[in-house]
Amino acid sequence: MKTILIAGGTGFIGQTLEKHFTSKGYSVNLLSRNPKRDNEILWDAKTIEDTWVSLLENLDVLINLTGKTINCRFTDANKKAIKESRIVSTQLLGQAIDACENPPKIWMNSSTTSIYKEAYTKERTEDSTVYGTDFESEVATVWEKAFYKTENLKTRKIILRTSLVLGNNEGAFVPLKKLTQFGLGGKQGSGKQKVSWIHQTDFARAVDFLIHKESAKGAYNFCVPKPTDNATMMADFRKILGVPIGIPSPKFILEIGALFMQTEPELILNSRNVVPKKLLESGFTFQFPTITSAIKNLIE
Repeated sequence: MKTILIAGGTGFIGQTLEKHFTSKGYSVNLLSRNPKRDNEILWDAKTIEDTWVSLLENLDVLINLTGKTINCRFTDANKKAIKESRIVSTQLLGQAIDACENPPKIWMNSSTTSIYKEAYTKERTEDSTVYGTDFESEVATVWEKAFYKTENLKTRKIILRTSLVLGNNEGAFVPLKKLTQFGLGGKQGSGKQKVSWIHQTDFARAVDFLIHKESAKGAYNFCVPKPTDNATMMADFRKILGVPIGIPSPKFILEIGALFMQTEPELILNSRNVVPKKLLESGFTFQFPTITSAIKNLIE
């Protein structure tokens, strides 16, 4: 039986991974600030404790998803918390791995496709070194730097540069579906901004694929091969949900709405034109490569 430990695994993506690997017979434990189940172990993501460090010995796979949500207002306090929650937890795990006699075989650490500079026509692959200058890009850069701060010579290290993950219970799919059903599913902003995304099933499948791909290391983009754009995505939502009207949301409306929802409009307005070059070259195939196939599956 393979063993997997997911730090910050009680959220949407962590639960997706737990369900996937448990169904395959893996033993999955989670590190959580508020453990509620038998397989959840307390950690504060700030200090080394024997209760969770002992789980790293002879571990097959460590997956770190820890970090304060970026879906908030970018105040100075929130920016500091977003950065520190990622940097501190990642460095902590790196130090703990180096202290093991038999460290984890694989360490996967979350990051984001938002590391790349905005693009409308130029696709960003893992080969791209054109990084953005906005806060999201800054977060991703320092996050990945923290991951490589420790060498962890006995552990294969992989960065999961994650795009928008669509799932039927949580994540971005739920509000997009509701907006569409209420007749508000028109384009957002110009509608020209690219949207890189991945179905939750393909996210878990890709993680599984890389675990078994012994040559896999470094950064991988987790997104479908062909990004859509915002206007097309919203049109597909309307068509599949059978809603003929979709009132558009101009930039100024999004800015007002974001203020009330305590989030940032750039999370919707930035153009993320990212493709998974390394996954495709490694032989991974997507079960849901198009937004229409994803929406149809998620509304069933």
